[in-house]
Amino acid sequence: MLDVASYARGEWVGPGDGARRIVHAVTGADHARAGGAALDHAAMQRFAREVGGPGLRAMTFHDRARMLKALALHLTERKQALYDASYATGATAKDHLFDVDGGIGTLFVHASKGRREMPDDTVLPEGPMETLGREGRFLGHHVLVPLRGVAVHVNAFNFPVWGMLEKLAPALLAGVPSIVKPATATSYVTALCVRMMVESGLLPEGSVQMVAGSLGDALDHLGPQDAVTFTGSAATGRLLRGHPVLLDRAVRFTAEQDSLNATVLGPDAGPGTPEFDLAVREVVRETTTKAGQKCTAIRRVIVPEAHLGAVCEAVAERLARVVVGDPAEDGVTMGALVSPEQRADVLATVARLEAEAVRITHDPSGFAPVGDAAAGGSFVPPVLLRCDDPDAARDVHALEAFGPVATVMPYRDADHAAALANRGGGSLVASVVTHDPAVARAMVEAMGPWHGRLYLLDRDGAPEATGHGAPMPHMIHGGPGRAGGGEEQGGLRGVKHYMQRVAVQGSPDQLSGVLRRWVPGSRRDEGGPHPFTRVWDALAPGTGITTEPRVVTSEDVETFAAFTGDTFYAHMDDDAAARNPFFPGRVAHGYLILSFAAGLFVEPAEGPVLANTGLDGLRFLKPVVPGTAIRVALTVMARHPRTEEYGEVRWHARVIDGEDETVAEYELLTMVAREGAR
Repeated sequence: MLDVASYARGEWVGPGDGARRIVHAVTGADHARAGGAALDHAAMQRFAREVGGPGLRAMTFHDRARMLKALALHLTERKQALYDASYATGATAKDHLFDVDGGIGTLFVHASKGRREMPDDTVLPEGPMETLGREGRFLGHHVLVPLRGVAVHVNAFNFPVWGMLEKLAPALLAGVPSIVKPATATSYVTALCVRMMVESGLLPEGSVQMVAGSLGDALDHLGPQDAVTFTGSAATGRLLRGHPVLLDRAVRFTAEQDSLNATVLGPDAGPGTPEFDLAVREVVRETTTKAGQKCTAIRRVIVPEAHLGAVCEAVAERLARVVVGDPAEDGVTMGALVSPEQRADVLATVARLEAEAVRITHDPSGFAPVGDAAAGGSFVPPVLLRCDDPDAARDVHALEAFGPVATVMPYRDADHAAALANRGGGSLVASVVTHDPAVARAMVEAMGPWHGRLYLLDRDGAPEATGHGAPMPHMIHGGPGRAGGGEEQGGLRGVKHYMQRVAVQGSPDQLSGVLRRWVPGSRRDEGGPHPFTRVWDALAPGTGITTEPRVVTSEDVETFAAFTGDTFYAHMDDDAAARNPFFPGRVAHGYLILSFAAGLFVEPAEGPVLANTGLDGLRFLKPVVPGTAIRVALTVMARHPRTEEYGEVRWHARVIDGEDETVAEYELLTMVAREGAR
């Protein structure tokens, strides 16, 4: 009998007298107890705000990203213990990969994005600079800063590791401490993972706490700097969303709720096509992974009328091969539902669905799982239903059996298919299996408003496709309507949920100081040696050089044209160029100007500059006619550390003519050696 402890204010607090009993999903025997302890939720939140928050905010985004990577590596070394604990939830070895490895992978992805897409700073710039004055002396820019509160994560039972880490990773990367509230039924797995993270010593004190059992009065103490993230049923989501404190104090709330996800078999994807086989495999996989206990599982299979029988037969045949039983037994491919209560709920929902659909697979009520230890477990075999009149049906589009249950239904045409998919009232994901890009486009337009993610599957993408039911950290996980309206993950989108967007307005120098990057119009420093002779550590935003001029001649233009083969008329024919409304006559090639600019500012000797890795935002703003003298104002905009040996420098290059007007402008990227690396 496991005691699942809470982790509050740096201490583990065991279950109390009112602890809830948790059964083993496979055997039905008592397995653990959780909750019942008298937790001071107000004090836990103060601890997070006053200890955890300052500790996280003292770190830069890169520091936090390195922390997430280290946590991921720490958990990777110990994931077998998480696998072992997860067997009691009814999960198979493949299910462990989805939950445990998926959660660890989410940490890795956010760690990588934090290092590559965020500055080594505590303020996150967003979007372009806005010029608010005529002469560029007053500018505006959006920045994001961490909330000064706590994030409360209320998670579902089906993914005790991934469900926690996919919320925790963006919150910690943003610099916001978290209180994790796992579902009681599988809280023993979450608690083990939290204990591993705490014992790693990688987390600042107060950055993560955990509540085992009831959430109590935790929501009563939240305020406008706090956030609540919820995963679970639509009914519980409505209850939390309507909490008076959350409403009165404008607490941020996001929900990822249950949804009747659908897959649509395209009209081109009939029997004998690769897409037909892909669709059948996808339906079977989504019905059986985690015993169908996934918020992204396929619940409705929408197929052309002509292929209804073929799809039902093919899916049923593959489902008949699924071996359901004790995950510890050899050959078992699907485990148990998480609890007797969940099993009863699934069977009751199937009974209601059978009023509108015919059951194709065998009767789940008389099912016997594989394994001597499984007799008392919460097992349900895969259930496939067929609904011949989905237009008249109601429950098929409204009731979710949160288990291994799917319903096949026919459609007449593409509009009808999209309408049926949308009748779910909003879902986390829908898939379209087609090899026809026109069908894919039509479905995206028709189904997009009602689904958070559209998964397009065909023979070309299949070898690398991640799966209908696999949310990826790079993309949003959420959906409109019934699905809750939230957008978790999504790369930096998920991080920004825990930050406040601020519109900062001021002079170029002020904004340069706020952003810690050079802003055009702010001060430049041209003193000292050539910037290309300085190591990465010795460069600072505003460091720059203005070159000597160089005259662009007609001979230069003709030589460049002959060498490159670019004999466009505007460079070669004065009369033809003059007829062009953009040019006064023959003009120099834009790329000639770009090449001459590099020749003007480059320091040719071997030095710390290692490589030119690209340029961004190139614009040719004024034609250069032969005889024009050009020069370049080159300025360090920002630095970005890459490794211990080198870092990236972003330069602003402004090419200027003899009238001091800008003829071209761009941002140059170089890799520059760091101090001691050369």
